[in-house]
Amino acid sequence: MAKKKSDLERSIEKWKKNNPDLAITFDDKYAIFKVGVLLKQAREDAGLSQRELAEMINTKRTAISRLENHAQDVKLSTIEKVSHALGKHLELRIA
Repeated sequence: MAKKKSDLERSIEKWKKNNPDLAITFDDKYAIFKVGVLLKQAREDAGLSQRELAEMINTKRTAISRLENHAQDVKLSTIEKVSHALGKHLELRIA
């Protein structure tokens, strides 16, 4: 049985249909956005504040905030460092 689409998924499909030129880059930009969301979720699941995580990886709280809110042009090594500090591992997939 097919999974029922969420309101967000339906909205994205509609937006892509109505904006074909922008839809081409949407998936890549959405993937970058999701990196920040996933990092924040993992940090919160670990019960850590941004400051605590920053101390664990020897950086500033503002750097963690930038990762979570604007995960653009971030080094893979930084994501790996954060992942390990949170007790997670990094999986990378090119699709």
